[in-house]
Amino acid sequence: MATITPAATFPVTGGMATSPAMSGTFIPTLWSGKMNAKFYARSTFAACSNTNWEGEVSQLGDKVIIQNAPSITINDYSAGSTLTYQKPTPSTVELALDQGKSYSFEVNDVIAHQARPDLMEMFSTDAGEQLKVSIDTSSWAATFDQGAAANKGATAGVTSSSFDLGTDAAPITLTTSNILSTILAMASVLDEQNVPEEGRWLVLTPRERMLLMQSSIAQAYYTGDSTSPVRNGKIGMIDRFELYVSNLLPTGAADEDWDGGADAGTALRHAVVAGHKSAITFANQLTKTETLRNPSDFGDLVRGLTVYGHKVVKPEALTLLVAAG
Repeated sequence: MATITPAATFPVTGGMATSPAMSGTFIPTLWSGKMNAKFYARSTFAACSNTNWEGEVSQLGDKVIIQNAPSITINDYSAGSTLTYQKPTPSTVELALDQGKSYSFEVNDVIAHQARPDLMEMFSTDAGEQLKVSIDTSSWAATFDQGAAANKGATAGVTSSSFDLGTDAAPITLTTSNILSTILAMASVLDEQNVPEEGRWLVLTPRERMLLMQSSIAQAYYTGDSTSPVRNGKIGMIDRFELYVSNLLPTGAADEDWDGGADAGTALRHAVVAGHKSAITFANQLTKTETLRNPSDFGDLVRGLTVYGHKVVKPEALTLLVAAG
């Protein structure tokens, strides 16, 4: 009588196996049609800038010379006096489109076939968001402290020198008790420079927003709205400032400069920036987006280039608070 080999000893290599299928054998991997949501830091730089000269620059290295209106001198006059004629000469500011950022990625045909989401669209969307975050971070780092000397420091105020907006060595510790008065001080600094009220903005960190929500502004009558901002989460405007919240404002570590270089005597601090839309001009131009087949594999290659530039053209319309922490 022939010996019968038990079914459990058959190798699971084809359709011969009669035992229960082993986990992972002949069971296809399923790619979900839903992608896990991704969060991005909020960009604010473009919203706080003007784009008055964006249309005049379009390629990397382009620049435009901006002329500032000169001030006309006013003289006392008495009958019969001889008039002296001024020759106004505009000063100039140069806006250069001299900064660039790029991205490049591959969409493999096999992975794209297995994945139900549109990978090309998903990756392109992510690249666009990452570009905004990167540009925002570098742009704030280059401009946050470029306001007029009278608009920052322990003696801010072009006429009064009476507002303490903090220094690297002595940043302001903000609390629920002083945050509103500090914001009012920043507004007063701009008032002393005759900065227009309409078009002002203020960029806070999430910590400052929390302090505001715990301060007197929690009472609806401080904002003029019928509902407290603690109830609806919207702060809106404070003393003519349109408020923005960002995680991308510059920070300085203890005993380091804002850019990470050694600077003994400083303290842990971060920037809170306020100004008027006329203060900073920003130009951004996406010059190249290309899709091509991968010559060494099956798939598509996508690459993009953004060139941009920014300039503080009205330093008197930009103020800085150096906050502790």
